[in-house]
Amino acid sequence: MSDAVWRVLAERGFDGLTIRAVAAELGSSTGLVSHYFPSKKALVAHALAVAGERTAHRALHTPPAEGLAGLRAALLNVLPLSGEMTAINRAWVSSWDAALADDGLGADEAARLAGWREKVAGHVRTARERGELPPGTDPEETAAGAAAFAHGLVVHALFDPGRYPERRQAALVDAFLDGLAAPSS
Repeated sequence: MSDAVWRVLAERGFDGLTIRAVAAELGSSTGLVSHYFPSKKALVAHALAVAGERTAHRALHTPPAEGLAGLRAALLNVLPLSGEMTAINRAWVSSWDAALADDGLGADEAARLAGWREKVAGHVRTARERGELPPGTDPEETAAGAAAFAHGLVVHALFDPGRYPERRQAALVDAFLDGLAAPSS
């Protein structure tokens, strides 16, 4: 059942995620699907859990070192650089509408994003300690900027994949990191 929910979600987004669509994907009746998901909210909650599981078990870029290399890997790990990551990003981006309309889903998404920003801030702290970033670099502010940059790039790449192929996304990440490492004037 989870695989069918994922396929519908990856192809149609949360707006297209319906009990009827999941039933069609399974080749079963809506009654069977309704047995597991008695409401759209239950289906959405399950879909978010599936998206979280897929995100947690995706292939990751492994940094060759700590510091800026770790930050680079963290940023690359959220971008739609593969078919799998494109599907995962389509799911998360499409979930934002549901999360904005539901306080519980919104709180969960805010916590997920805060956790990722904290991981990014850890890479920034390490880069600052290693002298790869200026001494006055604020880890939390830099992480917020890096997260905003990465999520903005995700949206652009999803809507205009021809303009943002993998190599361009990586080059934009490298330019962003070069800007962080540049001494302030």
